[in-house]
Amino acid sequence: MSAQTWATETEIAAQPDIWEAWSHILPGIAADIAAWVTARKPDVIWLTGAGTSAFIGDALAVFLDARLQGIPVRAVASTDLVARPGDYLKPGLRPLVVSFGRSGDSSETIGTLDLLDRTCPAADRLNITCNATSALATRDHPGPGTQKVIVLPDACHDQGFAMTSSYTTMLLTALACLSGAKADEISGNLGTLATAARDVLQSVPDLPCPARAVFLGSGPFLGTARESALKVLELTAGQVVTAWDSTLGFRHGPKAITDDQTTVFVFLSSDPLSRKYDDDIVAELRSQFPATRTVSIGDPAAGATPDLSLPNGLPDVWNTALYVLVAQVLSVAWSKSLNLNVDNPFEGGNLSRVVSHVRLYV
Repeated sequence: MSAQTWATETEIAAQPDIWEAWSHILPGIAADIAAWVTARKPDVIWLTGAGTSAFIGDALAVFLDARLQGIPVRAVASTDLVARPGDYLKPGLRPLVVSFGRSGDSSETIGTLDLLDRTCPAADRLNITCNATSALATRDHPGPGTQKVIVLPDACHDQGFAMTSSYTTMLLTALACLSGAKADEISGNLGTLATAARDVLQSVPDLPCPARAVFLGSGPFLGTARESALKVLELTAGQVVTAWDSTLGFRHGPKAITDDQTTVFVFLSSDPLSRKYDDDIVAELRSQFPATRTVSIGDPAAGATPDLSLPNGLPDVWNTALYVLVAQVLSVAWSKSLNLNVDNPFEGGNLSRVVSHVRLYV
């Protein structure tokens, strides 16, 4: 089984071409969305989705919160919003709800739309999906809130179990639309990322499948770490135990996972202050756990020389889409080494590509 080429591999490899083509279209979309947000002046922006789609918010929220003057930005997973709406929907609050969905038809996606229709029709909505026929793409908003829909290129609608190109392209789309980036910055950054991604996909080291894999990062890379850990967990069907944390937070208990069967990946920040802490945890792990494989990933110009150099000069928030490719590639390799069906590691059916069987309550 290990010699077969899977759809998931093709979808991972397609990302540079997807981003490059999207770089010619996205600037116009982003300008329209930016003008709409400015005109609507929402009280708060929620970045929402389930699973991998929720991790887009984890990667972007803090950065966008600092960029959007007067409009707080929060990562609110749809799984939390649907289960505990009273924690978020306050009387008189008028949020902009940004919903991410590869399929656009998951249970929590439908639950979020139903909830907003019923309890917060004044909320504006920005739906970003990879499926042109989904509820996110086609369902009407009753108002008085307004709605915008962005349907990504069909190549992003991953058919494998794991979200890969869908995750990175939805993330880059939201970043372009909500960050205030100008047209030339958006097209230039996507082009730079496409070029860098082609190099990354050819240079990921051939590492043996570990018993445990840990991903660490700070700022936007915390969301990258979380998504990377999930990719490995999913594509190895849980046979590789994974964890994720911030660079500094890892010392406060979670480091207990580390043993000689663990591989630790550290996403290195280009921020000079953050990078000092990243370099320190790499050195500490190599000193305390010499039998543990520690792999550092980042720009060599910002600090200690990393094991995998990715020198493109872009800010961390843009590079989060690039660095996750390392975990995507390794997840496939490790899934193959375990003789799993890479496109459907859970052939028994206890996990499915689209979560659509959740009972929703009112």
